Amino acid sequence: MAWDPPEVWHKMAAWLGQMGNLIGAVPEAVVVISGHWEEKEFTVTSHPHPPLLYDYYGFPAPTYQLEYNAPGSPALAGQVCKLLREAGIMAESDSGRGFDHGVFIPFKLVYPSADIPIVQLSLKNGLDPATHIGVGRALEPLRHQKVLIVGSGMSYHNMGGFGRDGGAASDQFDAWLTKAVCELDPKVRNEKLRQWSVAPGGREAHPREEHLLPLMVAAGAAGTGLGKKVFTDRVMNVTVSAFQFGESLH
Repeated sequence: MAWDPPEVWHKMAAWLGQMGNLIGAVPEAVVVISGHWEEKEFTVTSHPHPPLLYDYYGFPAPTYQLEYNAPGSPALAGQVCKLLREAGIMAESDSGRGFDHGVFIPFKLVYPSADIPIVQLSLKNGLDPATHIGVGRALEPLRHQKVLIVGSGMSYHNMGGFGRDGGAASDQFDAWLTKAVCELDPKVRNEKLRQWSVAPGGREAHPREEHLLPLMVAAGAAGTGLGKKVFTDRVMNVTVSAFQFGESLH
């Protein structure tokens, strides 16, 4: 859609468009944790053909006509629930909910053919980082079944800081976050991530942490896999970055 200046999102869009190469082999399925869905308990979509939720407001009409007809996977949703319950984590499924824009917007670029099954997992109310790391840890076995686990959020998400005075805090937090994610000891990494709110620029970057928590799930699911920064950009005067855990699929 039109943006002023028009090139603001070009670098991010180009990166998403080649992310399939970074991932490697095409996954059998995808589990996405989006910053746009919170529930009392962790909940997973089990609709076989999920509709799209245009959960944004005031955008041009064409943005409400976008399509992304990726299939769901009731079987994978059941497996997600089973793994979480076996780890002592309450989990529910929702057979009616569709994909929010934290799923279909990036995946229209990552896998435009829309032929890979996707299930979406909610955040849990309270937004406790240790709890979300633990959920990721419970889902780690899926990675060995060629299931891609994606945290869809943003490394900086303070709407009042974009284009204004958020640059310094975004730089501080991005430097801290990069060092934490790239920590060579996964236990130390996860403990640092758990304490993100006292990091330099932490609360300035995330007045509310729903867009950071998907990263915690991905980190937990990484197991002993190491993290690395794979993308960074300056968008509307703030630094935003993306991270990958473990090796590419083969």
